[in-house]
Amino acid sequence: MKRVKIGFTPTRRSIFSAPDAIKYRGLTAARLEELGVDFVDITDINPEGLLYQDEDCRKIAEKFQKEEVKGLFLPHCNFGTEYECARLAKALNVPVLLWGPLDERPEPNGVRLRDTQCGLFATGKVLRRFGIPFTYLTNCRLDDPVFARGVRDFLAVCHVVDTFRSIRILQISTRPFDFWTTMCNEGELLEKFNIQLAPIPMPELTDEVKRAKEEQTEVSDVMRYCREHMEICVSEAELENVAALKVAMGRLASKYGCRAIAIQCWNQLQSELGIMPCAANALLNDEGIPVVCETDIHGAITALLVEAAGMDETRSFFADWTIRHPDVPNGELLQHCGPWPISVAGERPKLGYPLAFDYPGSLTAEARHGDISLVRFDGDNGEYSLLLGNAKGIAGPKCMGTYLWVEVENIKRLEAKLVEGPYIHHCVGIHKNVVPVLYEACKYMGVKPDLYDPVEEEVKAYLRGE
Repeated sequence: MKRVKIGFTPTRRSIFSAPDAIKYRGLTAARLEELGVDFVDITDINPEGLLYQDEDCRKIAEKFQKEEVKGLFLPHCNFGTEYECARLAKALNVPVLLWGPLDERPEPNGVRLRDTQCGLFATGKVLRRFGIPFTYLTNCRLDDPVFARGVRDFLAVCHVVDTFRSIRILQISTRPFDFWTTMCNEGELLEKFNIQLAPIPMPELTDEVKRAKEEQTEVSDVMRYCREHMEICVSEAELENVAALKVAMGRLASKYGCRAIAIQCWNQLQSELGIMPCAANALLNDEGIPVVCETDIHGAITALLVEAAGMDETRSFFADWTIRHPDVPNGELLQHCGPWPISVAGERPKLGYPLAFDYPGSLTAEARHGDISLVRFDGDNGEYSLLLGNAKGIAGPKCMGTYLWVEVENIKRLEAKLVEGPYIHHCVGIHKNVVPVLYEACKYMGVKPDLYDPVEEEVKAYLRGE
């Protein structure tokens, strides 16, 4: 699992049992270690390793900032000191997980040692007063399955938020003239979300392709990989161009510090190289560098968020919503010219020609069936949202390119949402249910979650631990 470092800050209040709070601090730390969580504790700040006094708050913040924690975990080991929790969370500006262990039966004499639940109520209110979004993990025991699930989901939320706050996308040339749908507001993305673009002209890419071909070593390795994993239906020269393009895009992404690429995949590229970039895109996608078509910046953002929600363990695929299934009432075809990673394919991909172009360089393969999430980050007129939903891969007619027939709950409802916007015909799919994690991450990103099926209460129930 992706390692996401969090700050572990158990808290107590002086009027309840300090020894019991210390006991639960240790038990919680041990459980996190069992789960393989990477955390930084505060045992060097005070002997108890607990947050309850003001002079420690600044020291903890400085330590966590130096350690570059991506989230803050606030276990309430007795009632907790709510204002210290809020001050620390405000200083760090990272996702916050609020939780406390289930209170035991009162002592025979009526004494209660912790009153944890009451403290959680107090901290939740004060975090709201400070304007701090937070994630609540239900009051439960450490060995309850919901604890492990909630912690793992929170780590994924932290990874999504950290990814979102540090996005830089390599933009290769302008959007194709005909694709007004993929226009974006670069200045607004930077001002609102710190999303940065690194635009380069097409000649910079083609020059890098030439250099890669002259050096040969990397290109030869990629060609060998293609022969091993694809059915090759193009010439040797065309295969070399595919491999060189893959190498060139990877180098340029590294040069400009970018984690994803949006490329003008037609028409100028074909004049320069005589190929489609789809297979090269697929190769990079499988290496965890999402490459999206038609210079769709919002699509590249979506791909990064989706893969982060899956903790970078599962590759995503960039697709068009295209046509209704001819036999299944709520079926739809997800397809693109051929850029999906090999790892999502349900068959050996064929490297050949796409559906609508006379140039080689695309893959043909049906993706694996099964449960998937479908996502789209988009916006216009200054407002941004994240379209979220689930679907199931099903059988359907054979198609060209990379494709998957899917079934949704209500295609008419989804279709209307796509037409009415702010979304377009592009989405990103992943063979994993990342909807709850992305829904929760939206509160930290300042983006509205938009579920295309009426399942918001189900998602909230899952996040509550039901």
